[in-house]
Amino acid sequence: MSVVVRALSDAASLAGALRTEVRAADKDLPVSKVHTMETVRGNSIAQPRFRTLLVALFGAVALVLAAVGIYAVMAYSVIRRTHEIGVRMALGAQREDVLKLVVQQGMGLALIGTVVGLAGAFVLTRLLSGVLYGVSATDPLTFAMVSLVLVGVAFLACYVPARRAAQVEPMEALRCE
Repeated sequence: MSVVVRALSDAASLAGALRTEVRAADKDLPVSKVHTMETVRGNSIAQPRFRTLLVALFGAVALVLAAVGIYAVMAYSVIRRTHEIGVRMALGAQREDVLKLVVQQGMGLALIGTVVGLAGAFVLTRLLSGVLYGVSATDPLTFAMVSLVLVGVAFLACYVPARRAAQVEPMEALRCE
């Protein structure tokens, strides 16, 4: 038996040599499918790895769609409010005030969405607990990191239209209406 163990450690990457060593140790031992431990391990985690990759890909697509959606809504809001922003700036509002106003509007909605999403995710974790490896379904660090990423993306999606709003020339905005 020690010959088999030595053969496994010496010839882990050579299946033919491994088969020969096992037969040399015990010729009555049936040897049909000889694989290296690396191959067995790789085959055992192939399906979970694929599912994880698929979920990560769907998550990335969802994040991009959310960012595009927030950006579009905020850009539309800025376009609709150009006259109002021009009036505010004509009456003395600074560019920073306009920037803050638009970002706060968008982030208020994004934070409400994040809280509702976290509540929904917390409720639905029971469905996912069977496919999670090495992390609990209600892992606080995971929830916190996902929330931070979502809020960060929402901030960037709000900031770009807000910056455009802050660049509005008051007299041009008042003439357009």
